[in-house]
Amino acid sequence: MKRRLSRFVELAARGRRRHAVANDTPGVKVISWNLLRRTGATVHDVAALIEAEQPDILLMQEATVEIDILPDVIGGHYARSPLPGRIHGVACWSRLPFARPPRACTIPSGPIVKRHAQIIEYAQFSLANVHLSHGQMLNRRQLRRIASLLSAPCAILGDFNLVGPTLVPGFADVGPKAPTHRMVDLLPIRLDRCLVEGMVCSEARVLPVFASDHRPIAVTLQPEVGLKPAVFAYR
Repeated sequence: MKRRLSRFVELAARGRRRHAVANDTPGVKVISWNLLRRTGATVHDVAALIEAEQPDILLMQEATVEIDILPDVIGGHYARSPLPGRIHGVACWSRLPFARPPRACTIPSGPIVKRHAQIIEYAQFSLANVHLSHGQMLNRRQLRRIASLLSAPCAILGDFNLVGPTLVPGFADVGPKAPTHRMVDLLPIRLDRCLVEGMVCSEARVLPVFASDHRPIAVTLQPEVGLKPAVFAYR
């Protein structure tokens, strides 16, 4: 009984701390968007989204070489990591400089498409930008691998290609719950997700659809109070 009461008090205190952080510290607005490579969003569509939504960070999947001129169009800092043997890959844009250049980290992959995650480091937190495989066991293995590369406070965002719970210990699914994609143009489904560990999400929403077959998701995140900056172990 004492143990349960102690646990309850701890959780209540943590909730109060999170609420205080959310009120006193401005969050970081992060948008994630699958661009649908050549036939989807152009660099000007991406720039228009940045102008309209004013994110601090934009994570992109299926970004092609065309998107590489984004800093020339709208400024900011940018990096793209093409998938091996593909014309597209994951890319990120940021208003502020990265703590160090984003890195592509290998994850378990299927026999056809080789996958990696883009790990992005800031002074106070880290992000993983992902475009996971379609296999429902494989993409969960990929998530667990990515989670092992990060330390709280951190977040994993992108196109998960995943249905149902993510099953990643220690991480909470805080992204919007509305559908972000229509499978074969018919079935609404939530493929674009945001998982966090040691971070608070004060706002999550799905943005209007345009230019791509995926709707962007937007979340406002901040590290939990008292957590030290992430320590990275790239493997």
